[in-house]
Amino acid sequence: MKTIIEPFRIKAVEPIKMTSREQRAQYIEAAHYNLFALASENVLIDLLTDSGTSSMSAAQWAAIMRGDESYAGSPSFARFEAAVRHLMPFKYVIPTHQGRAAERILFSVAATAGQFVPNNTHFDTTRANIEALGARPVDLVIEEAQHPEREHPFKGNMDVARLAQFIEDKGPQNIPLCMLTVTNNSGGGQPVSLENMRQTKALCARHGIPLFIDACRFAENAYFIKLREPGYRDKPVVDIVREMFAQADGCTMSAKKDGLANMGGWLALNDDAWEEQCRNLLILTEGFPTYGGLAGRDLEAIAVGLEEVVDEEYLAYRFASTQYVGRHLIEGGVSIVRPVGGHAVYLDARAILPHIPPLHYPGQSLAVELYLHGGIRGCEIGTVMFGRKADGAEEPSPMELVRLAIPRRLYTQSHMDYVLEVILEVFARREQMRGMKITWQAPALRHFSAKFAYLD
Repeated sequence: MKTIIEPFRIKAVEPIKMTSREQRAQYIEAAHYNLFALASENVLIDLLTDSGTSSMSAAQWAAIMRGDESYAGSPSFARFEAAVRHLMPFKYVIPTHQGRAAERILFSVAATAGQFVPNNTHFDTTRANIEALGARPVDLVIEEAQHPEREHPFKGNMDVARLAQFIEDKGPQNIPLCMLTVTNNSGGGQPVSLENMRQTKALCARHGIPLFIDACRFAENAYFIKLREPGYRDKPVVDIVREMFAQADGCTMSAKKDGLANMGGWLALNDDAWEEQCRNLLILTEGFPTYGGLAGRDLEAIAVGLEEVVDEEYLAYRFASTQYVGRHLIEGGVSIVRPVGGHAVYLDARAILPHIPPLHYPGQSLAVELYLHGGIRGCEIGTVMFGRKADGAEEPSPMELVRLAIPRRLYTQSHMDYVLEVILEVFARREQMRGMKITWQAPALRHFSAKFAYLD
């Protein structure tokens, strides 16, 4: 096969500030060893997140100039709504400023204290919004997902048998809705199969439980289905996307991921009563229903992004980028989540740093060292992010990962080659690394603002 090249040309460039290890040591110490607290200008390659960090296309920038900023009834909203419904044929589309706002509105209407919300795996803001209402998020992903080294084509799948038992144990009246996160971010960016979606929907429907999709990376999930699920190889990605959402009663979406935009999101659903309550809450907290906390130009950028994200040449390039990094790390002996996900490569910090116990935060230590050594900013997804429970107790997360999320259309292969060099050099001196402790933390979503120090 020929090399898969970027299916675009670069029209504008932004300089990267080059730094030394000595400079980076000062920057990270001043940030209390929290990578979220770094000034982005002091980062060489920023893989902290793929949320809102993508490069927009010339067509998106052109659409921004068409943005209509009318408070009510903007034609920009009409174009946005049509683009969403083209892929996700739900009855109602409610725009929000980003995905977590959609989550907050949905759970505020649907869930009450003491109820349970099952998911394959909740990500951080989803989990926090459920817990903030006194409800309990429950992860029921398949067993294979708990083992980074295992190969499985759909490690994001819901464990349907466990879900059935959970519904029986708790009672459907105590489960306001069920969710599926596609792709499964906390579990290594792993996809969910259409067959698993159908099985999950059928089970929920028998018990009268609505099924919602956390749709942030829906296009990547659809492309995984095309590549891996029998019977879909010759089916267009657009049709697979529609079939995915046909299994659900609604979705929450961050347009900062597979909307290819820098800001935005939405809540989509079919239930008339929930829609009325959600729309009223939107007006109270976000804005009028035809802008929902967004400028008209944001709505226009999202509308174009939804057309571009299902382009199969783009998706082939996107997957080639992550596979390239993952393949070379595996060849270098570095433990990662396998198979490689669609939007990121996840380093298995527990396997790389077995001498650092989970409660000494090996993922945070590895992420800090990648910054110190090469200026790369990644994100810990382990005990720092998920170890603190709603009652304040702390226990090790099932996995200790460092996510290297690759922004869409932003970096070239030479940037990724540099990332590989840094990781392999850090891996070669892994035995010298030390654990860390938290010296201050917020009561919720602590990873965003916690302060750290090295253990003696």
